[in-house]
Amino acid sequence: MINLVLENFGKYFPEISYTLSGGLIILARLLGFIRFAPLFNRKELFSMGKLGLAMLMAVFLTLFLQPPPPPTGSALAYSLLLNFAFGAIIGWVAQCILIAVESGGDMINMQMGLQAAQVLDPTTSAQTSLVGKCFSLVGLLVFIQIGGIYWILSAFIRSFDIFPIYAQSFSLQAVVNMDYLVKITSNVLYMGLQIASPILLATLGQDIILGIISKTAPQVNVFQLSFLFKPVMGAAILVWILPMLMDVINQYFVTFAHIF
Repeated sequence: MINLVLENFGKYFPEISYTLSGGLIILARLLGFIRFAPLFNRKELFSMGKLGLAMLMAVFLTLFLQPPPPPTGSALAYSLLLNFAFGAIIGWVAQCILIAVESGGDMINMQMGLQAAQVLDPTTSAQTSLVGKCFSLVGLLVFIQIGGIYWILSAFIRSFDIFPIYAQSFSLQAVVNMDYLVKITSNVLYMGLQIASPILLATLGQDIILGIISKTAPQVNVFQLSFLFKPVMGAAILVWILPMLMDVINQYFVTFAHIF
């Protein structure tokens, strides 16, 4: 009897059936978005909390969007897979903006001679540099402070106009402006160099000075002195230019605020 009721549930209550299927597809897109989007992808946030947030947002979005009945011949599993991939693309594009700031910290860490000081990043489950991790957290705080979470959530809501929940295919060029995508990925190197350039130039000048000392006074162990001077000078310059770097990072985020 119960199996018969379940099989004919869609016939007896078609609107409830359409709403449930649409809500599942919206939840799949939310899960893909949360997996890669800034702040939401942090493993410091426990998984059950993120799942609960995704389900709560899915309920509100389902009531707000009021998904239409699925077209004839559409497969629920295929729609779930496409929507998960689409949400992951939105989150990954937003994460690329923050990766550029972290790359600058990695360059500074390498130039300061702190390559051996590596820590485990729980977000990526990989070894990362100390300065890079600090810049990643600073960039995330600036991103939140200027309203970045509102931007990416607005982009996610607008994504339902670009890619309906029952669409069977999507073109990447229609989803993301290719010029924008090329620019934010190339800015990982460009923005990283812009952030790290003061310390790179200062340590380069220090290397030149130590090289001259090693030629004029060979008895001085210049190689050993560089291990002391580089971290101290790099940290001093970093503290000095940090307020200016905040303005640079802020302006960078504002420039690439619109994903769509």
